[in-house]
Amino acid sequence: MADCGSFEVAVVGAGHAGCEAALAAARCGARTALITLNRRLAACMPCNPSVGGIAKSHLVYELDALGGEMGRNADYTGIHFRTLNTRRGPAVQSTRVQCDKERYSARMAEILRSQINLTVLEAEVAEIGVDCEKVQNVRLGDSRTIAADCLILTPGTALRGRIHIGCESYPGGGNGARSADRLAACLAEVGFRMGRLKTGTPPRLRQDTIDFSAMTPQPGDSPPPLFSWKARREREMFHVEQPSFERSSAHLFHVEQCRTLEHWTPGHHQVTCYVTHTTEATHDLIRANLQRSSLYGGYIKGTGVRYCPSVEDKIVKFPDKSSHHVFIEPEGLLSELVYPNGISNSLPADVQNDLVHSIPGLEAALLVRHGFAIEYDFCDPTQLRHSLETKLIDGLFLAGQINGTTGYEEAAAQGFVAGVNAARKVQGRAPIIFGRTESYIGVLIDDLVTKGTDEPYRMFTSRAERRLLLRQDNTRYRMVNKAAEIGIVDSGHVDETRRFESLIVDEIARLAQVRDGGNTLERVLRRPEVRYRQLPTARSDLHPDVVQQIEIRVKYDGYIQREMQEAARAGKLQSTRIPPSVNYASISALRLEAREKLARIQPVSLGQAARIPGITPADISILAVRVKALG
Repeated sequence: MADCGSFEVAVVGAGHAGCEAALAAARCGARTALITLNRRLAACMPCNPSVGGIAKSHLVYELDALGGEMGRNADYTGIHFRTLNTRRGPAVQSTRVQCDKERYSARMAEILRSQINLTVLEAEVAEIGVDCEKVQNVRLGDSRTIAADCLILTPGTALRGRIHIGCESYPGGGNGARSADRLAACLAEVGFRMGRLKTGTPPRLRQDTIDFSAMTPQPGDSPPPLFSWKARREREMFHVEQPSFERSSAHLFHVEQCRTLEHWTPGHHQVTCYVTHTTEATHDLIRANLQRSSLYGGYIKGTGVRYCPSVEDKIVKFPDKSSHHVFIEPEGLLSELVYPNGISNSLPADVQNDLVHSIPGLEAALLVRHGFAIEYDFCDPTQLRHSLETKLIDGLFLAGQINGTTGYEEAAAQGFVAGVNAARKVQGRAPIIFGRTESYIGVLIDDLVTKGTDEPYRMFTSRAERRLLLRQDNTRYRMVNKAAEIGIVDSGHVDETRRFESLIVDEIARLAQVRDGGNTLERVLRRPEVRYRQLPTARSDLHPDVVQQIEIRVKYDGYIQREMQEAARAGKLQSTRIPPSVNYASISALRLEAREKLARIQPVSLGQAARIPGITPADISILAVRVKALG
């Protein structure tokens, strides 16, 4: 076999997980290779070209605070910005950005090209080379090999991928990629437990055939909410009035710090999205053709996404609903394609045509591409450590949909963690582990590693026990120590965050000392209708981010303190480490189910053991006695 290079870290796949993994590893100083079939499709968006949403945006904010790229890329290619859940508290408020699909991928490809320590190679990976349970290399489809000390697999939906439209099906990895059958077989051969999942996408419509007058407009927010620290600073420095957007404009882009990297000022050109709905005619059509659907016709065996169901699933599972929302979202400023969010399906082409035409405003819509379902293999994520390194093969990391997740944001978060920890492994440094009480990244990974999944996993705020502590508005403050430890985020951002934190703490302490009548200013600020700027002696020189934190911390102080106490109690269990030498089979006082599950998961702490499904408080008490006896 011909050798075509040796690297410290090799990343397979250039989706959202792969791009973040490769950038993180390279920025940590590791000589990194990113292997992809087509470098121009880096971080492509085969489904909806949007970033963020409920809880997903928390992951993006955390990535930005740590030095990841997704938030910046979304801000600099965004065309529609919204804050969700504005009528609810700060713990569940989220940001969502509709992006220009072509520009998002193009900008990420340029970021990859210009990154030092990173080489992008176009090739197909067929197998992984393993010797003595240690990763050695990857073998390409043309029989060449690439040696690597650590390998990160991010194949997305390509592992034995199969695309379904009605009764027709064919091999494919999605977005025109080939199905990675040999790689899937290789993973099964080395001993990984594999499963089968399913996702899907709606048809794409031509914009000029849609009657928007029959729909409800959904404009973006102004000023636009932004993910990244860099984009917010640029907007503050160079804010100009937003001109009206002309689709024929050829002068949308300007040059960022990289000489060839084009983008527009964040939030400068926003388009309007629209909302329509399915009808009784839509539902009758779907019911009449259910057996022609790949999903209900018995052609698909994999488990679908519970929280992002196909339109067939909606009609079957919610028969009392007379309509469902359909969000009409453009794929780009100059793109003719529109994404009808809400009608993902695997119906035959002729039924899809009629389905679309039964929706108000889409009566004459032209389908440019039909929707489909895709079925693919994944690895049971309980075979991973919290670093995302596999327990089975030393130096092999998995990230993204191969771990059973769904969504760009979940994939990107895993990719970043895998990239950082692969680089640290080759450098002889301890892995960075994210805890559940400090980040949504920690919740995501701990859920996967501890509980596993039998359906595509999606992040929600309800998955976090301490979500009032894990708000997106305080991300930079709770992640600053991790950011400094990893060392790839802009040092100015770290310094500013710590300076802001001191200002927040000092000003809250001052407000608690200064009185206005019979109350301190701190107590006055607790009133729902009072804002900081309205207080006597309020400082006018504080940055808006500092003011926001002062208000939230004061108004929610009682709740925050209670959450912190609960987190501290959970931390005691989490800090009790379980020695790797524990033989669960020998602990006769444990139930058989507990022994089997503990042996399979191999928890690193009593806290993790307590979160394993089926493990009871009595089991933890017995285990705690054994751990204490081992010293």
